Amino acid sequence: MQLHRTALLAGTIAVVLAALPAVAQTTTASTAEPAAAGDPDAAIVVTGLRASLQSASQLKRNSESILDAIVAQDIGKLPDNQAIEALARLPGVQVTRSDDEANGILVRGLPNVMTTFNGRELFTVENRRANLQDFPAGALAGIEVYKSATADLVDPGLAGLINVRTRRPFDFKGLELAGSIRGAWNEQTRKIDPTYNLMLSDRWTTGIGEIGLLVNYSLVQTRYRNAVRFINSDVTTIDRGNTDPADDVVVTTPGVGGNVHVPNEIGLYYSRGKRVRPSVNSAFQWRPSENFEMYVEGLWQGYRGESANDRFGSNLVDRSDEGLRATFSNVVLDPKDPTRITRLSKSGGKPGETYRSTTNDQGDTYQAATGFKWNTGRAEITGEGAWTKSVYTWKTYSLDGQTRTSPTLDVDFDRNNGVSFALPGFAALEPANWNWRGFYDSRGRSEGAGTQWRLDVKLDTDWAVVKRLDFGMRATTHTARTRSGDRYAWTAPLGIPLASLPVGPLEVVSDGFRGNDQPFRNWLTPSRNGIRDNYEKLRLASYEAMKKLDWASDVANWSTPEAQIPPRSGFDASENSYAAYAQSRFDLEPAGAPIDGTLGIRIVNTDGQYSGTFQQTDANGVMTLVPLTTRQNYVNVLPTFQARWKITPKLQLRVGATRTFTRPSFGDLNPTRTISIVNPTRNPNETRAAFVNSGNPDLKPLTSDNYDVSLEYYFGNAGSASAAVFRRDVEGFINTYTRDIQYGNYGLVSLTQPENAGKGKIQGVEVAGQTFFDFLPGWLSGFGVQANLTYLDAQNALPRALGTGAPMVRMTGVSKWTYNLAGFYEKGPLAVRLSYNRRSGWVNSYSRNSNESQYAGELARPVSRLDFSTSYEWNKNVTLTFEMSNILAQPYENYRYYSQTAFYSRDVRDEGRFMSLGARFKF
Repeated sequence: MQLHRTALLAGTIAVVLAALPAVAQTTTASTAEPAAAGDPDAAIVVTGLRASLQSASQLKRNSESILDAIVAQDIGKLPDNQAIEALARLPGVQVTRSDDEANGILVRGLPNVMTTFNGRELFTVENRRANLQDFPAGALAGIEVYKSATADLVDPGLAGLINVRTRRPFDFKGLELAGSIRGAWNEQTRKIDPTYNLMLSDRWTTGIGEIGLLVNYSLVQTRYRNAVRFINSDVTTIDRGNTDPADDVVVTTPGVGGNVHVPNEIGLYYSRGKRVRPSVNSAFQWRPSENFEMYVEGLWQGYRGESANDRFGSNLVDRSDEGLRATFSNVVLDPKDPTRITRLSKSGGKPGETYRSTTNDQGDTYQAATGFKWNTGRAEITGEGAWTKSVYTWKTYSLDGQTRTSPTLDVDFDRNNGVSFALPGFAALEPANWNWRGFYDSRGRSEGAGTQWRLDVKLDTDWAVVKRLDFGMRATTHTARTRSGDRYAWTAPLGIPLASLPVGPLEVVSDGFRGNDQPFRNWLTPSRNGIRDNYEKLRLASYEAMKKLDWASDVANWSTPEAQIPPRSGFDASENSYAAYAQSRFDLEPAGAPIDGTLGIRIVNTDGQYSGTFQQTDANGVMTLVPLTTRQNYVNVLPTFQARWKITPKLQLRVGATRTFTRPSFGDLNPTRTISIVNPTRNPNETRAAFVNSGNPDLKPLTSDNYDVSLEYYFGNAGSASAAVFRRDVEGFINTYTRDIQYGNYGLVSLTQPENAGKGKIQGVEVAGQTFFDFLPGWLSGFGVQANLTYLDAQNALPRALGTGAPMVRMTGVSKWTYNLAGFYEKGPLAVRLSYNRRSGWVNSYSRNSNESQYAGELARPVSRLDFSTSYEWNKNVTLTFEMSNILAQPYENYRYYSQTAFYSRDVRDEGRFMSLGARFKF
């Protein structure tokens, strides 16, 4: 299959080449190539929105690949703290958000993006790519999103490659001191958070050549608070008679019989916390002669997090621990679907449950690199070596509570696209009404490390058509490791008052809801400091509670000062890769219209070893561990073809045909399989014998054959318009699926593991344009507009392991429509920008229906954002700024189908609205 697809793609490339007009015997030079990061001959950026948009446009125009870019103050002018937020403005790019920041990215529908830092690979912790939210926008010179590959790029993923560029000292003429300071106010937290950036750069002429040094420091702090009203994803069918003792619930409303649907659980979730991201990058350059240059670069990215997340949940269906059933009254059925409950009152059954989960976590990523560039006249030889290490540690303490009794709930499942409920008669702020339910303790460490080496040669030729030959090689090592341990003390049977714990006074949980859709919002819980400062006292209380309950395994778990990390827990990965490429750059001029491009091939060998454990925890909590190790070795052959036809000096047409691949994540390849046997005493209504969670060491790399056509028109000062069509034929898209299966001697179990999906396709259209209205008179010429629209049709076959037929379904995480519209004004010292972004709804996940023949999805509703920024140049050195982001404050909403036609809303999440005031300076 692999050879067949390679031959097919190579054949397509050959057809395109054959279709080119006859080659003239003489050619002319092509348009200048884009300057590489840190190129001393590169024109340096630009102040002013108009100039930065023009620079981004020129990068796109002159690139050998199809790309979009953001340059210099084009980021600074947007109301964004991190680079990933700014990327959401580009055509074909979609981002996902949580906890008041963008933290996931898709390019043309795919999340499998390679990230590079100044052209070399960078990764965060045990992942294969970097967290783009860790890059502060103020430290960057630009970002390029490569949507089509050339053979010399570092193994671009299915979605392409995102390169983050910082400045180097030779980018400036001499001493340069620049920076910014900003304070951002979050409407939800009502706190002001600082953002700093300071860069110092200089260069000198010495007896050993020219030397330059640059140091940049950045810090971004964000405090966040989100509020969610939710419905659990599980929907129960009440299918027995109302008087049967085996019933899940008793229904007293006349006329409501069997076969009606109701969600298992409803509740509230509040995420809150503080993130601090310090960052330092530095660069040293030495040019002893005009044709030789060396550099050394360093990067440190830090993350410091403190969170306190609160949850209240009420189980509607399951019996209480004493075996008591809930009673439903005042039941209202959906008039369009009489098997679906829309309102009810619930009494009895399980009590309400809460937790306050507190986490302190820390991440540090380091990279050191050195390289050279030597121009011999005919050949340019470059080489680079780099070392990367990334470490993340965490400690989580969660204190669980529950209501002393089972309060009555009045529930409306369809209130403004979400659930709404009240607890009439329940005094939620009375300490006597809350008991201690349990204590959870977790700690762990994840890390990744790697080296990379590359050597590249660009050789000019005297040939008529092939103007240059590029070839090179690259070798990398990459290790990843995760270790963690946890323990839980379930104390609910003891009926211990929550207020009696050694954590200080209970506090009222504060919410972050807008409007009046949710009547019940607040309850009592220990403070964050009360939990973390009194950890040892809580551990001893948990230890004593386990002794009272006579649960031997839990007594042993809580006898040590910290949660134990089993020696064989987690996973280890060690992977080496070797790559070589060859690429020709052709340049010809048939019929007076220049055509240039590249034709190349990249060959990559991956050799990896992945270790984990087989973990089984029996019904009494006793765990056994068996080590597991697997290996993979495979070769990917990646042909690439890019061509550009300069129809006129302003109009050009691009075509491309490439193959790309993405390796499965280390976590997905982890062979660890964890089996948790169900304890029937604690879970009397559970029909499955065990819950199985597993990685999948048999996963194959994802591959994609990519076809691109782009028509681009450049005009005026920073004006451009483009239209692109593209197709991705994808094989092996990976997602995690849960299904019930018969498993060995266990019987029916719930299995959750990643699987390779079948074939898929992504095809779409991108349209983009930008211009200033220079033709208007006077001050009106300062107006401009930027807009782009992306349509995606993305489908893939679900894994055959989930059932017969492997139907084609919408690809998860992908919106069919995304568009951005920005209006701006820049004249004299004033610059203003208003940006609107909207993405249509998308599918979050798929799961099996009860009839085991259909697939039901969880879907997200469309999301819109409106951001505003303005700046005023106080003088040539200082610019004042003001920004507002998420002005619309539109909540995130999703919903879950439990049949082909019926669904319940799942989450409604209110997120923060930000305003900031600051200043930029440059001397």
